[in-house]
Amino acid sequence: MPKRQRHQRLTQYIEENPFITDRELTRLLKVSIQTIRLDRLELGIPELRERLKLMAERSYDSVRSLPLHEVIGEIVDLELDKSGISIFEIREEHVFSRTSIARGHHVFAQANSLAVAVIDDAIALTVTADIRFIRPVKLGEKCIAKAYVRSISGERSKSKVELFTYVGDEMVFQGNFVIYRSAGESEAEGGEAIADRD
Repeated sequence: MPKRQRHQRLTQYIEENPFITDRELTRLLKVSIQTIRLDRLELGIPELRERLKLMAERSYDSVRSLPLHEVIGEIVDLELDKSGISIFEIREEHVFSRTSIARGHHVFAQANSLAVAVIDDAIALTVTADIRFIRPVKLGEKCIAKAYVRSISGERSKSKVELFTYVGDEMVFQGNFVIYRSAGESEAEGGEAIADRD
């Protein structure tokens, strides 16, 4: 593939997925890791860590429902009551020593904390979680969780959050969370019924 065409593809891949690693790019473009690094340098595209830092520095909503240090993974995009993205790298302390496969509760913890963090309320708690582990996550892989708020009609004190976790382009975890939010309490108090519109 000519250099110009490779540069166009490289730029396109990074625009489509800013979390893509140099190693994944080598596989897609069928060139060495040194070539990818040189191409990025020529194009002025920072390495993954710098791209993540830039995304995190962008202005986005602040987490209200829990302290930022309690969120599992690094939030890189957040629009309260709409959507959020976090990234979590699987390290030695997250895996089974014999298999180097991530313990499921770490993958779930990233998903659950993002589902809570995306809620625009001072108090947000998980009521239920319908989850599915699609494939094992391994040491060194980066989990990218994407949460989308879907309100439950007629129940202001609860929100539904759909969440998908990816490693590269491959989905590894899926969850549907129902999150309790305290904002609906004032309307439910005093004997007023909240009509179910379904």
